[in-house]
Amino acid sequence: MSAYLILKHLHMTTAYLTVVLFALRLLLDAVGRPGWRTTPLRWIPHANDTILLTAAIGLLFVTPWVPLVHGWLTAKIFLLIGYIIAGIFALKPSLGIPTRVTAAVVALGLVTGIFHLAIYKPVFW
Repeated sequence: MSAYLILKHLHMTTAYLTVVLFALRLLLDAVGRPGWRTTPLRWIPHANDTILLTAAIGLLFVTPWVPLVHGWLTAKIFLLIGYIIAGIFALKPSLGIPTRVTAAVVALGLVTGIFHLAIYKPVFW
């Protein structure tokens, strides 16, 4: 199997896992189970995201895609930054429920945009 296929499948798998882990942590907070913050669920998403980012960088080395040349990839990076910021707010226990819910909806919307760009790779400019 080629390096591209290995990296692509690793990247896709960890991307799906990132969303599942984020949603799981949101759900645990929503049902009043903040104890996840003292379990491995606190650090597993970070380890997964490190693998996700490593695979993404690896894909840049084995493909002709360049972030500032391919508009969909540039947009994906900006959406990723927004997702990270919204996710931080969504999981911050010191913030009020309305703020956290709004941030969670925004984060899930942004990750939906990321998946859309990854699948369809639209041409922007």
